[in-house]
Amino acid sequence: MSSNKIVKDLTSGSAAKTMIFFAAPLFMSSLLQTAYNMADMIIIGHFVGKEGLAAAAVGGDVLLFASFVAMGFANAGQVIISQFVGAGRFDKVGRLIGTMSTFLLGSALLIGAGGLIFQNELLAWLNTPPEALEFTRSYTDVCLTGLVFIYGYNVVSAVLRGMGDSRHPFYFIALATVLNVFLDLLFIVVFNMAIFGAALATVISQAVSFCWAVVFLYRRRTAFGFDFKLRSFAVDREVLWPFLKLGIPMMLQVASIDFSKLFVNSWINSYGVLATAMTGIGNKVSSVVNVVNVAFSTAGSAMIGQCIGAEKYRRVTEILKVSFSINIAISVLMGIVTICFPRMVFGVFTDDPEVLKLAMTYIPVALLMFAGSALRPPMNSLINGSGNFKLNIAVALLDGVVMRIGLSVVLGLTLGFGVYGFWYGSALASYTPFVIGAVYYLSGRWQTRKYILRD
Repeated sequence: MSSNKIVKDLTSGSAAKTMIFFAAPLFMSSLLQTAYNMADMIIIGHFVGKEGLAAAAVGGDVLLFASFVAMGFANAGQVIISQFVGAGRFDKVGRLIGTMSTFLLGSALLIGAGGLIFQNELLAWLNTPPEALEFTRSYTDVCLTGLVFIYGYNVVSAVLRGMGDSRHPFYFIALATVLNVFLDLLFIVVFNMAIFGAALATVISQAVSFCWAVVFLYRRRTAFGFDFKLRSFAVDREVLWPFLKLGIPMMLQVASIDFSKLFVNSWINSYGVLATAMTGIGNKVSSVVNVVNVAFSTAGSAMIGQCIGAEKYRRVTEILKVSFSINIAISVLMGIVTICFPRMVFGVFTDDPEVLKLAMTYIPVALLMFAGSALRPPMNSLINGSGNFKLNIAVALLDGVVMRIGLSVVLGLTLGFGVYGFWYGSALASYTPFVIGAVYYLSGRWQTRKYILRD
């Protein structure tokens, strides 16, 4: 198969049509991932009970903790590949695939082994409920053992998206979603394997999806410039350096945001079960908007990366305009629905009158979160697509640590706004990437390939 049937040119044609075409599978992938997580919890809740739900929740935190390396470096790999493709540097694409594969799969083995060794300490730090401890150990044992499949899937998806193909990653995650639900029902309902069955279903579905993705790449190895021979997995120093320069700050960005949210949530939890429940519901409501906006952010990063690589800087502005227009429209629509039908929106998750009463006071926070979800992704696309690793570090520290924790503590504790201070502080912190990205765009310093490409 020739490379032009695999590599998608994201630097020509209508920016709006190209972005929608490229983002649609990403949106469906995010939607399936959301459905995947919800189905998992519904089956566990009905057939295992509250102890199983607690174990899956804590186990999910452990898995998130173990996966931020994959998320950061896979995003970096996608950006670098997109810039290589845009610049016509196909010789370096294969070398980066081998380097990224070896680096991330090796990281998965080390992190998985470390998680199993220090599992007890980790579960104690997360304040795992005693009645769910054995279930949680069972869940994390299986998931940490299969961590290599999660990392492997991230590698394959990064390669395909960087080459302009968002359709096949959607197929892979669709397979994992359907298979996971089937295996959940088989292992939990039929074989009565409880939480161990849920974890096993997750790992098996991810493993099958990853293997299919690898077979797909192997059959099209000529187009990707990667022959899958053992020597091709050698770490290439020339591509390793830009990969680390961009990957480390992207990893720190993911890690700092996740950990800062955990820190803020630990304070919110101290205000009681109502505050904790409302925070969880608020995050679920905002995730409806994020499903769309994150898809366009990922698509925008790949498109901007290719355009910068090809030095088509005017098209970057067009991409940002399209992204802002779509994101704002979605967020405004969700805001109108929330204002007009708040009990319907929040009532999807609970019928508890006390929680619904608190939800009415949460509406302004939700609107701030919707607006942040509209403004943040396009600027993240610009920063990530340009490959500016220094700016990524700044965003990671300011957004994830200084602003979210700082604003929350100031508003919640110093000014005495209580739980509302933590809610507003976290919502306001989400505007940090937009402010930094806007200054970066207006400076024009993104119109360079020096961050990734070498002449």
